Amino acid sequence: MAAAHRVAYFNGQFMPEREVLVPYRDLSSLRGYGAFDLTRTFHGKPFRLKEHVQRLYRSLKYLDIDCGISFDDMMALSEETLARNRHLLTERSDYWVGQRISAGVQAIGDEGWDHVGPNVIIECCPLPIQKRASLFRDGIKVVTPATPRTAAKALSPRAKMNQYLNIILAGNDVKRLDPQAWALMLDENGNLAEGEGNNIFLVCDGVLMTPRANNILPGISRATVIEIAKNLGIECRETDLDLYDAAIADEMFIASTSLCICPVSSFNGRKVGEAVTGPVTARLTAAYIDMVGCDFVQQHLSWLE
Repeated sequence: MAAAHRVAYFNGQFMPEREVLVPYRDLSSLRGYGAFDLTRTFHGKPFRLKEHVQRLYRSLKYLDIDCGISFDDMMALSEETLARNRHLLTERSDYWVGQRISAGVQAIGDEGWDHVGPNVIIECCPLPIQKRASLFRDGIKVVTPATPRTAAKALSPRAKMNQYLNIILAGNDVKRLDPQAWALMLDENGNLAEGEGNNIFLVCDGVLMTPRANNILPGISRATVIEIAKNLGIECRETDLDLYDAAIADEMFIASTSLCICPVSSFNGRKVGEAVTGPVTARLTAAYIDMVGCDFVQQHLSWLE
């Protein structure tokens, strides 16, 4: 009989996720020293898991963390974790499938820890589809916060790290003004950088544009959108974009693992475009849906019916 609760992989064992206990002296908790990555499922099937795990290992290399698990084994363990949880999905639900790696316990030496090396967690977390359903009907309100993106010369945004305080504080800036708005940070030069776990795209005169990859975490969904645009013959430019570009944009959307493509309805209080979903965004969304074999827009909107 299948378990009625989700399970996770933790340091060599599968167990109920509520039993996963990371020591309080773990360096991820004490210092934010760790990396993670997340893909999502469509109808229970993972999308571009390989690319996400490849990015995980690049992040670990940047942070100088050896998780002790080979790439192939991490892939297999991620697939098995999903397989052990897939039966809990419904027709309207899907998972984030995530790998979370910490640098391990900062041991004093007399505690008797059974394990002091990197802590490895692989999990399945339900996507907040119902909670975010209205975003596909109304669009996302985006605001630039007072907090800028951490400068790349200080800490590279290209690694997906547990150190998320910069993004959290930026989100807090925005939500104090509007609890429903999402943050879009600027980089140290005043150019558009990235949001709270998402990348931004603008459409001006039919041309798709997105910030260059040097000052952002270049998302797998971002790469997917660029690939789709190329297949559709839509010109896409990776370039510096500032507040002027955002102000004159005909369309705007975010790309993220969970939402895929979701339209932006306003930027800093200024309405974007004539409709919530513009024509270029609509074409890209339809092609994305065809690629993944799941109508993620309707998956969200069904919760509003």
